[in-house]
Parts: sequence; structure tokens; C-alpha cells
Amino acid sequence: MRAIAEQPIHHSTLRSYMLEAKYEFLHLLRTPIFALPTILFPALFYLLFGIVLNSGNEGATRYLLASYGAFGVMGAGLFGFGVTVAIERERGFLTLKRALPMPPGAYLLAKMAMAMLFSAIISLLLGALGFFLAGVSLQPGQWALLLLVDVLGALPFCALGLFIGTLVRGSAAPAVVNLVFLPMAFMSGLWLPLAMLPDVLARIAPVWPAYHLGQVALTVVGMDDGTPLALHLGVLSAVTVVLFLLARARLARQG
Repeated sequence: MRAIAEQPIHHSTLRSYMLEAKYEFLHLLRTPIFALPTILFPALFYLLFGIVLNSGNEGATRYLLASYGAFGVMGAGLFGFGVTVAIERERGFLTLKRALPMPPGAYLLAKMAMAMLFSAIISLLLGALGFFLAGVSLQPGQWALLLLVDVLGALPFCALGLFIGTLVRGSAAPAVVNLVFLPMAFMSGLWLPLAMLPDVLARIAPVWPAYHLGQVALTVVGMDDGTPLALHLGVLSAVTVVLFLLARARLARQG
């Protein structure tokens, strides 16, 4: 028994990252106030506005499949980071994480993996509703690309959520995230096409990263507004990098 106890324990860095991501996902999956709205709200909105109210309108169901996918992954990124980071920072959990013998960056990478996994679930659920109930017809490559856009599209909003989480207290984080999340989604044309919104809102839509994610998704289904895809990808990449660096700098100053 003593010989067994003295054998070295090999614990790979990759395993540490994977376990941290697994437990982060399970933690939020078992938190109904996060998991249920994040997964079900985009599906319920699409069921109501994309299927029930637009039955037989293939163009509307296709448009809203792409736009509500972008709406859903926004929520996964913003709430998964903005609220949880603010609460955990306020309670001293981040200080505890730094003291643990875990790889650097595992905490943030686990949250990113969590947001991307929730985004995949949202995208697959919307895709199932669109295919089976709305009769949306896409090529297999389009379905796969739309899933990829939704999963990777969570990253800019992870960065935005992380930045918000470094700015506000845990008790204020849900309200602040909602004040960012809902108006941005509406003004970016994710709930209604920009042509149906007041002209002033349509003109300023490119200011919002949600607009650019929505246009990337709409490009996949052939319903974008014609703006070059490279512009949308460039804006989303810049938002991700800049906000992540700002948030990391703030976290370093905070302890």
C-alpha cells in the first residue's frame, strides 16, 4: 500500500483544462436561472415569430433562423461571462483560483468553452425547429457553416461579457448585461429585419458587434445586406481581441 501511495501522480495540463471546462459547464447547466433562459428563449422566440406568425413564409423563417441563432449565442457569451465573472470576482473566487495549482488561463478558457458549448446547443435546437417545423431548406454545408458561425460567434460576446464583469458588482451585473444585450439585439436587426426598423436605427446598426454577427449568419443563408464579409469578420475579431485585452488588464489590476 505504501508503494502505491508513493507512486507519482501524472496529471496532464490538457486534462486540467478539460476538467475545468467540464465542471464549469455542469455548474451552469445545473443553474436554472442561467441554463433555461439561455437555451430556451431563442427557441421560443423563433417558434413564435419565425414559425407560428410566419407559417409558409420561407424567407422569414430562414432569416429568423440565422438572426435568432446570433441572438442566442450573444446571451450565452454575455451572461456566461458578464454575470458569473462579476459575482465570482466580488466573492473572492478569482483570488482563490489564482492560488490553486491550475494552468494559467484555465479559468477563462473553461468559460469560453462553456459558452461555445451552450451556443452549439442553441444552434442545433434552432436548426431542428427550422428543419422539422418550418421546412427551412439548406444545403448540408450551409447547416454545418451556420453551426460553426454560431459557435465561434459567441467569442466577441464572451469578451464583452468579461469586460462588463470586471466593471460592475455582482448584484448589478444581470441588469447591466440585459441593458446591453436586449437593445443591441433589437437595434442590430436580430429580432426584425433592419428594413422594418426606423431609418436612424438602420443607419447606426453597424456600430454594434451583434449586427456584424447577424450579417455573417445571414450570409450563410443567402440573406445578408451585401456588406463585404471581410468587414464583418474584421470587426468581430477586433472586438474580441480589444475587449479581452482590456478585461485582462483590469483583472490584473484588481488582484
